[in-house]
This record gives sequence, structure tokens and C-alpha cells, in this order.
Amino acid sequence: MSVPPLRPRPRPGNLRDVAGKIEQATGLRVQVVGGSLVMSPTPRGKHAGVILMLRRQIDPVAPEGLAAYEVSSIAMPGDPDDYVTPDLIVLPREWGEDDDWLADPRDVALAVEVISKSEKARDISQKNDWYAVAGVTALLVIDPRHGTWALHTRPRDGGYQDALRGKYGEEIPLPDPLGLRLATERLPVYGDAGRPD
Repeated sequence: MSVPPLRPRPRPGNLRDVAGKIEQATGLRVQVVGGSLVMSPTPRGKHAGVILMLRRQIDPVAPEGLAAYEVSSIAMPGDPDDYVTPDLIVLPREWGEDDDWLADPRDVALAVEVISKSEKARDISQKNDWYAVAGVTALLVIDPRHGTWALHTRPRDGGYQDALRGKYGEEIPLPDPLGLRLATERLPVYGDAGRPD
């Protein structure tokens, strides 16, 4: 007798359970964004390299009480099934002692998303909107496909009111409470995309 493949059927209230089962069965990173399951493969080395370089810059100079964390998720207020897992997140240091796996978006000083090589513009836009709706005050999007970055701030009415864009080689001025500048000239670029002029 053969065992049928794992095909959990989402129903209201169990998307987190379904996401967990898919992660266990496939090893993919699964998030629930706007009521849809979003799956990502394990990041490439350069993707992980961007995260490492950013974390190494943030941790030593982060204000007292804040630290950068990986593999931590943010809850959508008021929706038990909606959450995202940014590549890097700056939270109060107490997060490292918390038993919960979902951070409150009001506690997030900065969320960082590193664009995957195959990510689609629609998916990127949907995820950016998710962070704004949740009330995350600052979202940094790094795009190693093109050697660019965008810092989104002031969430209101389902979108970010301000976006500062730049390219590798230009510093990223993080808003308070971080109030520091991130260097980008050594961040890796995917494949044969080349560095921007």
C-alpha cells in the first residue's frame, strides 16, 4: 500500500499548521503573506553573504537593547494565519530569551529582505505592502540581482510613504532608533549581473 503525498488543505485558521508541515516535508522556507502560502528555496551563498555582512555591521554598533536576528518571524496584527520571515530583523535583545516564534511588528526596528535571484516583481511588491500594513517602521530591501537597495519608511494606509533608493557603493542611512549607516560596496551581486556603474 502506497502512502499518498503530503497535500495539506488550507482552511481558515490552519495556514500556519500547513506551512509548518510543508517546511518539515520539503525544507523550503514557508511564509503566509496576505493569506497565501509563499515558499522559498534555501538561500544561495551570496544571499546568505549579504545577510552576514549586514549583521556584522549592525550588531557591534546597535543601540543598547537592540540586536539583529535571523530566522525570526513577524506576526500580522489581528490575523492568526499571517506572518513573514525576513532575512534579518532588528528587535529588542529580549527576543533572544522569548519562547514565542512571532515578533510583534511594533517591536521591529528594522526588517531586511534580500531579493532572491528568481523572485518576481509582484511577489516583492506584495511583501513590501505586507510590512507596511503590519506597521513595520523600516524595511530595507537589498537586490543582489542589480546591486541596488531601497529603504522604506513611514508606513501608512497600506504602503510606505517614503522610499530612499540607492546602489551598491552608497551608504544606507538607517533611521532611529538605529541611526547608523550601512556600507554596501562589498555586498555580493548574483551571477553575471555585474556591479552597477
